[in-house]
Amino acid sequence: MSKTKVLYVEDELFLGKIVRESLESRGFDVIMEDDGAKVLDQFKKANPDICILDVMLPNKDGFSIADEIRVLNEEVPIIFLTAKTQTEDVVKGFSSGGNDYMRKPFSMEELIVRIENLLRNKIETEAKITGGVATIGKFTFQLNRQTLSLGKDEKKLSFRESELLRLLYENRQKIIERKDILNLLWGNDSFFNSRNLDVYITKIRNYLKEDASVEIITVKGVGYRFVIE
Repeated sequence: MSKTKVLYVEDELFLGKIVRESLESRGFDVIMEDDGAKVLDQFKKANPDICILDVMLPNKDGFSIADEIRVLNEEVPIIFLTAKTQTEDVVKGFSSGGNDYMRKPFSMEELIVRIENLLRNKIETEAKITGGVATIGKFTFQLNRQTLSLGKDEKKLSFRESELLRLLYENRQKIIERKDILNLLWGNDSFFNSRNLDVYITKIRNYLKEDASVEIITVKGVGYRFVIE
């Protein structure tokens, strides 16, 4: 069995050495880079299974790198590592396509658990998206292509948008709790992930607004109900 490839970007060499050796001792194949300007080339060469990006880097910051990675690959999990503590920095991280966000200092055990959780979610998701097509009111949702179409108009969804819509559709007409969505798609129900979920719910509602028969109803204090009349 081939090893899981981790692209690890960190300019603090002492910390980087510790993290790299810890991951390699757990069986990961680690490709390490300390220059933000060189990360995209490393990504193209390595085709990693997961990326761990420090935010503050020489020449190019982690958020900008994540934006570039998402142009090439919308599905590879990205974890941000940062000493920043402001809420807006966390929101910016998720807006850049991040799947998780860890503040320094962090424990290696927690990092490894988060890596394994994201990889497990990716595998489970890939197993479920098998090319099926779902009809959502007047819309056509193609799971494998991550598109939402209305007539000739086609909207390309991000991986996270597609996963959220899939989860809502699979639980249509039922109440699905916020904490369940957060745990399934983000790995935990932290405040920051909860804020990010609000953003994505707003996006999905906006995509579906052309059909009044489709509605995401907020059940206050509990979660959501996806209704298709």
